[in-house]
Amino acid sequence: MALNNEPIFPANRHALYAQHGYSAAIRSGDLVFVSGQVGSREDGTPEPEFKAQVERAFENLGAVLDAAGCAFADIVDVTTFHTDPEQQFADIMEVKAVMFPDAPYPNWTAVGVNWLAGFDFEIKVVARMPAQ
Repeated sequence: MALNNEPIFPANRHALYAQHGYSAAIRSGDLVFVSGQVGSREDGTPEPEFKAQVERAFENLGAVLDAAGCAFADIVDVTTFHTDPEQQFADIMEVKAVMFPDAPYPNWTAVGVNWLAGFDFEIKVVARMPAQ
C-alpha cells in the first residue's frame, strides 16, 4: 500500500521553504517528519542571542506542528544540532525543560556540528498524529 506524502507548511512561511526547495514537514501515514527548524525570524535571519535563537527554533517548530495538526506532546523523536554543545548545553536544557515539562519525554539525539548556515541551533523531529 503506497502512502501519500503530504507537504506541510506553517502560515506565512511557505515562500521561505519554496526559495530553498524543501517542505517544512511531510505527513506520511500517521507520522509527521519535520525538517530542521532554526531560530529564524519571519524574514529568515537568525535571532542574534543564542537562547533567543533556541526559543525561536521551538516556536517555529510549534508552528509547523500546529499546521500538521500535532503538538509537542505528539513528538516521539528529536534530533538537535549545536555549534558549541559544551557552552550551549545549559541554555538548551533550560528551554527544553519548558517545552517538555513532563514524562514521557521523546527520544533525543544531540549532534555537535561546525556549520548551520549562520545559526547555532537546529531541531528536527518526528511526531505521530494524535488519535482522532
